[in-house]
Amino acid sequence: MYLVEKNLTRFNNLGYTYFLNPSELKQVCSKMKKNEYSIYSPYPESDKCIIYKRDIPEVLLYEIKSKIPIRHQDILGTMYSLNIASDLFGDVIIYNNHYYVYILPILRNYFETNFTMIRNSHIEINNIPLSTLDDYYKEYEVIELIVSSNRIDTVLSSILHVGRSMIDTYLKKKDVLLNYEVLKNSDYKLKEGDTFSIRKIGKFYYDGVIKNTKSDHLIIKIRKCL
Repeated sequence: MYLVEKNLTRFNNLGYTYFLNPSELKQVCSKMKKNEYSIYSPYPESDKCIIYKRDIPEVLLYEIKSKIPIRHQDILGTMYSLNIASDLFGDVIIYNNHYYVYILPILRNYFETNFTMIRNSHIEINNIPLSTLDDYYKEYEVIELIVSSNRIDTVLSSILHVGRSMIDTYLKKKDVLLNYEVLKNSDYKLKEGDTFSIRKIGKFYYDGVIKNTKSDHLIIKIRKCL
Protein backbone atom coordinates (compact mmCIF):
# COMPACT_ATOMS: atom_id res chain seq x y z
CA MET A 1 0.00 0.00 0.00
CA TYR A 2 2.90 2.37 0.77
CA LEU A 3 4.24 1.95 -2.78
CA VAL A 4 0.83 2.74 -4.26
CA GLU A 5 0.42 5.87 -2.16
CA LYS A 6 3.97 7.00 -2.93
CA ASN A 7 3.39 6.76 -6.67
CA LEU A 8 0.01 8.46 -6.48
CA THR A 9 1.75 11.34 -4.68
CA ARG A 10 4.41 11.48 -7.40
CA PHE A 11 1.72 11.43 -10.07
CA ASN A 12 -0.10 14.35 -8.45
CA ASN A 13 3.05 16.38 -7.75
CA LEU A 14 5.23 15.60 -10.76
CA GLY A 15 2.66 14.55 -13.32
CA TYR A 16 4.12 11.06 -13.60
CA THR A 17 5.20 8.05 -11.55
CA TYR A 18 8.60 6.39 -11.59
CA PHE A 19 9.10 3.05 -13.35
CA LEU A 20 6.51 0.42 -12.32
CA ASN A 21 6.57 -3.31 -12.94
CA PRO A 22 3.31 -4.91 -14.14
CA SER A 23 2.15 -5.78 -10.63
CA GLU A 24 2.80 -2.25 -9.36
CA LEU A 25 1.25 -0.75 -12.48
CA LYS A 26 -1.97 -2.68 -11.90
CA GLN A 27 -2.15 -1.62 -8.25
CA VAL A 28 -1.60 2.07 -8.97
CA CYS A 29 -4.01 2.13 -11.93
CA SER A 30 -6.71 0.56 -9.77
CA LYS A 31 -6.69 3.72 -7.63
CA MET A 32 -7.10 6.09 -10.57
CA LYS A 33 -9.79 6.99 -13.08
CA LYS A 34 -9.08 5.68 -16.58
CA ASN A 35 -9.51 9.07 -18.20
CA GLU A 36 -6.95 10.84 -16.01
CA TYR A 37 -3.77 9.00 -17.00
CA SER A 38 -1.81 7.43 -19.85
CA ILE A 39 0.88 4.74 -19.78
CA TYR A 40 4.30 5.24 -21.31
CA SER A 41 6.20 2.15 -22.50
CA PRO A 42 9.76 2.82 -23.70
CA TYR A 43 9.40 0.05 -26.30
CA PRO A 44 6.78 -2.55 -27.31
CA GLU A 45 6.41 -5.29 -24.65
CA SER A 46 8.25 -3.20 -22.07
CA ASP A 47 7.93 -4.75 -18.61
CA LYS A 48 8.46 -1.52 -16.72
CA CYS A 49 6.24 1.44 -17.60
CA ILE A 50 5.43 4.93 -16.33
CA ILE A 51 2.00 6.43 -15.65
CA TYR A 52 1.70 10.08 -16.64
CA LYS A 53 -0.90 12.86 -16.85
CA ARG A 54 -0.25 14.94 -19.98
CA ASP A 55 3.37 15.15 -21.09
CA ILE A 56 5.33 11.98 -21.78
CA PRO A 57 8.07 11.84 -19.12
CA GLU A 58 11.71 12.08 -20.12
CA VAL A 59 13.57 8.78 -20.10
CA LEU A 60 17.23 8.15 -20.94
CA LEU A 61 18.67 5.13 -22.75
CA TYR A 62 22.24 3.99 -22.09
CA GLU A 63 24.33 1.46 -23.95
CA ILE A 64 26.71 -0.53 -21.77
CA LYS A 65 29.96 -1.54 -23.46
CA SER A 66 31.85 -4.41 -21.86
CA LYS A 67 35.03 -6.22 -22.85
CA ILE A 68 33.62 -9.46 -21.44
CA PRO A 69 30.23 -11.12 -22.02
CA ILE A 70 27.74 -10.11 -19.32
CA ARG A 71 24.31 -11.36 -18.39
CA HIS A 72 21.06 -9.67 -17.52
CA GLN A 73 21.53 -10.60 -13.87
CA ASP A 74 25.07 -9.17 -13.86
CA ILE A 75 23.72 -5.76 -14.85
CA LEU A 76 20.87 -5.94 -12.33
CA GLY A 77 23.20 -7.13 -9.60
CA THR A 78 25.49 -4.17 -10.17
CA MET A 79 22.55 -1.73 -10.11
CA TYR A 80 21.35 -3.11 -6.79
CA SER A 81 24.87 -3.21 -5.32
CA LEU A 82 24.98 0.55 -5.95
CA ASN A 83 21.71 0.90 -4.01
CA ILE A 84 19.85 2.06 -7.10
CA ALA A 85 16.13 1.66 -6.43
CA SER A 86 14.30 -0.49 -8.97
CA ASP A 87 11.84 2.31 -9.78
CA LEU A 88 14.65 4.56 -11.03
CA PHE A 89 15.51 2.33 -13.98
CA GLY A 90 13.51 0.50 -16.61
CA ASP A 91 14.14 -2.70 -18.51
CA VAL A 92 17.60 -4.12 -19.00
CA ILE A 93 17.95 -5.31 -22.59
CA ILE A 94 20.45 -7.58 -24.30
CA TYR A 95 20.05 -7.35 -28.06
CA ASN A 96 22.45 -8.49 -30.79
CA ASN A 97 25.24 -8.75 -28.22
CA HIS A 98 24.67 -5.16 -27.11
CA TYR A 99 23.55 -4.17 -23.61
CA TYR A 100 21.09 -1.40 -22.77
CA VAL A 101 19.23 0.06 -19.80
CA TYR A 102 16.62 2.81 -19.44
CA ILE A 103 16.91 5.23 -16.52
CA LEU A 104 15.17 8.34 -15.20
CA PRO A 105 17.03 11.67 -15.59
CA ILE A 106 17.13 12.07 -11.79
CA LEU A 107 19.57 9.12 -11.71
CA ARG A 108 21.85 10.38 -14.48
CA ASN A 109 24.72 11.95 -12.50
CA TYR A 110 24.95 9.15 -9.96
CA PHE A 111 24.70 6.50 -12.69
CA GLU A 112 27.40 8.03 -14.88
CA THR A 113 29.74 8.49 -11.91
CA ASN A 114 29.31 5.11 -10.23
CA PHE A 115 28.22 2.57 -12.84
CA THR A 116 31.75 1.84 -14.01
CA MET A 117 32.34 -1.88 -13.41
CA ILE A 118 30.52 -5.18 -13.84
CA ARG A 119 31.98 -8.44 -12.54
CA ASN A 120 35.26 -6.67 -11.69
CA SER A 121 35.62 -5.55 -15.29
CA HIS A 122 35.60 -1.92 -16.39
CA ILE A 123 32.71 -0.88 -18.60
CA GLU A 124 31.82 2.14 -20.69
CA ILE A 125 28.36 3.68 -20.77
CA ASN A 126 26.98 6.04 -23.40
CA ASN A 127 23.71 7.95 -23.50
CA ILE A 128 22.14 7.14 -26.87
CA PRO A 129 18.87 8.10 -28.67
CA LEU A 130 15.72 6.28 -27.58
CA SER A 131 15.08 5.58 -31.26
CA THR A 132 17.97 3.06 -31.18
CA LEU A 133 15.54 0.42 -29.91
CA ASP A 134 12.47 1.44 -31.92
CA ASP A 135 12.50 -1.91 -33.73
CA TYR A 136 13.35 -4.02 -30.70
CA TYR A 137 11.10 -6.91 -29.68
CA LYS A 138 11.83 -9.43 -26.97
CA GLU A 139 13.35 -12.75 -27.95
CA TYR A 140 12.40 -15.99 -26.24
CA GLU A 141 13.41 -19.61 -26.01
CA VAL A 142 10.21 -21.67 -26.31
CA ILE A 143 10.25 -24.65 -23.96
CA GLU A 144 7.79 -27.53 -23.72
CA LEU A 145 7.78 -29.56 -20.52
CA ILE A 146 5.97 -32.73 -19.48
CA VAL A 147 4.86 -32.33 -15.87
CA SER A 148 2.47 -34.07 -13.51
CA SER A 149 0.83 -30.80 -12.50
CA ASN A 150 0.88 -27.08 -13.26
CA ARG A 151 1.81 -26.35 -9.65
CA ILE A 152 4.68 -23.91 -9.67
CA ASP A 153 6.93 -26.13 -7.53
CA THR A 154 6.47 -28.95 -10.05
CA VAL A 155 7.30 -26.68 -12.96
CA LEU A 156 10.32 -25.21 -11.16
CA SER A 157 11.52 -28.71 -10.34
CA SER A 158 11.40 -29.62 -14.04
CA ILE A 159 13.25 -26.44 -15.09
CA LEU A 160 15.95 -26.75 -12.43
CA HIS A 161 16.24 -30.56 -12.59
CA VAL A 162 15.93 -30.91 -8.83
CA GLY A 163 13.45 -32.61 -6.54
CA ARG A 164 10.42 -30.67 -5.38
CA SER A 165 11.77 -30.68 -1.82
CA MET A 166 14.69 -28.57 -3.03
CA ILE A 167 12.29 -25.87 -4.23
CA ASP A 168 11.60 -24.96 -0.59
CA THR A 169 15.24 -23.87 -0.35
CA TYR A 170 14.76 -21.46 -3.25
CA LEU A 171 11.61 -20.09 -1.60
CA LYS A 172 13.31 -19.61 1.77
CA LYS A 173 16.08 -17.65 0.06
CA LYS A 174 13.43 -15.59 -1.80
CA ASP A 175 15.00 -16.62 -5.09
CA VAL A 176 11.69 -17.02 -6.93
CA LEU A 177 9.36 -14.20 -7.97
CA LEU A 178 5.84 -14.81 -9.23
CA ASN A 179 4.24 -11.92 -11.08
CA TYR A 180 7.00 -9.67 -9.68
CA GLU A 181 6.38 -10.58 -6.05
CA VAL A 182 8.27 -13.04 -3.84
CA LEU A 183 6.73 -16.50 -4.18
CA LYS A 184 5.34 -17.71 -0.86
CA ASN A 185 3.11 -20.64 -1.78
CA SER A 186 4.79 -23.53 -3.56
CA ASP A 187 1.43 -25.13 -4.35
CA TYR A 188 0.27 -22.19 -6.51
CA LYS A 189 -1.15 -23.40 -9.81
CA LEU A 190 0.17 -21.43 -12.75
CA LYS A 191 -2.31 -19.63 -14.97
CA GLU A 192 -1.82 -18.56 -18.56
CA GLY A 193 -0.07 -15.20 -18.61
CA ASP A 194 1.78 -15.68 -15.31
CA THR A 195 5.38 -14.51 -15.14
CA PHE A 196 7.96 -16.02 -12.85
CA SER A 197 11.68 -15.59 -12.44
CA ILE A 198 14.41 -17.56 -10.73
CA ARG A 199 17.45 -15.75 -9.40
CA LYS A 200 20.54 -16.43 -11.56
CA ILE A 201 18.44 -18.54 -13.97
CA GLY A 202 16.13 -16.13 -15.75
CA LYS A 203 12.59 -14.95 -16.37
CA PHE A 204 9.81 -17.15 -17.76
CA TYR A 205 6.31 -16.66 -19.15
CA TYR A 206 3.74 -19.40 -18.68
CA ASP A 207 1.69 -19.93 -21.84
CA GLY A 208 -0.51 -22.74 -20.50
CA VAL A 209 -1.25 -26.40 -21.17
CA ILE A 210 -0.80 -27.65 -24.72
CA LYS A 211 -2.41 -31.03 -24.12
CA ASN A 212 -2.70 -33.97 -21.74
CA THR A 213 -0.68 -37.15 -22.25
CA LYS A 214 -2.12 -40.67 -22.12
CA SER A 215 -0.59 -41.07 -18.67
CA ASP A 216 -2.54 -38.00 -17.55
CA HIS A 217 0.50 -35.73 -17.42
CA LEU A 218 0.49 -32.23 -18.87
CA ILE A 219 2.52 -30.85 -21.73
CA ILE A 220 2.98 -27.18 -20.95
CA LYS A 221 4.57 -24.32 -22.86
CA ILE A 222 6.78 -21.70 -21.28
CA ARG A 223 8.99 -18.99 -22.78
CA LYS A 224 12.34 -18.01 -21.33
CA CYS A 225 13.51 -14.46 -21.96
CA LEU A 226 16.84 -14.34 -23.76
